[in-house]
Amino acid sequence: MFSGSYVALITPFREGEVDEKALRHMVNWHIEQGTHGLIPMGTTGESSTVSTAEHEAVVKIVIEEVAGRIPVLAGAGSNNPLEAVHYAQYAQEQGADGVLCVAGYYNRPSQEGLYQHFKYLHDHTDLPIIIYNIPPRTIVDIKPETMARIAELPRVMGVKDATGDITRISQERQLIHKPFAYFSGDDMNALAYHVLGGKGCISVTANIAPQLCAQLQNACAQGDYRQALAIHERLVPLHQALFCEPNPSGAKYAASLLGLCSEEVRLPMLPLSAVNKARIKQCLMDLELLV
Repeated sequence: MFSGSYVALITPFREGEVDEKALRHMVNWHIEQGTHGLIPMGTTGESSTVSTAEHEAVVKIVIEEVAGRIPVLAGAGSNNPLEAVHYAQYAQEQGADGVLCVAGYYNRPSQEGLYQHFKYLHDHTDLPIIIYNIPPRTIVDIKPETMARIAELPRVMGVKDATGDITRISQERQLIHKPFAYFSGDDMNALAYHVLGGKGCISVTANIAPQLCAQLQNACAQGDYRQALAIHERLVPLHQALFCEPNPSGAKYAASLLGLCSEEVRLPMLPLSAVNKARIKQCLMDLELLV
């Protein structure tokens, strides 16, 4: 069962190309910081604006550098099920531990269409699958009844819940009757989600504060919600600042301050404004991540 602090990994670029050296360094840094798992080529990894060759290269590099030390869930999401299957099969060939799959954007499928999309993916790969439900970006919402039906597929092992509805996990837990990896997809509600039965968070903030994010999840797993709340409240300003402009511009700028990679993003994403750069820098200083 997947659990803990999983990083929705940013993809480092330099002069328009994937920065392999920075990516390998980031992987090892995250493991040293206590991160429980990595997710390359999710949407925070700018998967929508990389080529197929770049997508595959990033997944291969991360799996290779991790070398089995922590789980890797490769992003394999697409509104085209054939493309999703391609990425899932590639991840399986490279040795990924599972895949994270989003569906629905632009197509606006029905609930039956969503089920059939994930069933098609399930039937064409042998990897465990985490379903990514993020209606603010995909337009369509995987309703609890549909999620429960998808969960009946043997290799569907969990959900990344970015619905913004903190009651959703309780609705799904009433309907899903098997061990299931419930991940919050929102750093701000990671603690609350865990209290309601969650198993972890697939985090943007963990790109920048992996040790604190892992410590929060460790405290939750031990039932020490007092400690978890103390960590959460320290992280709140950073959560807010990283999303002051469209993700992952904030995370990439913060990573550049930490010397992890450049702040380079791909259009239509843009670099941060000066005022928000100052805000993020102050957050890092307050957390003693930057001196």
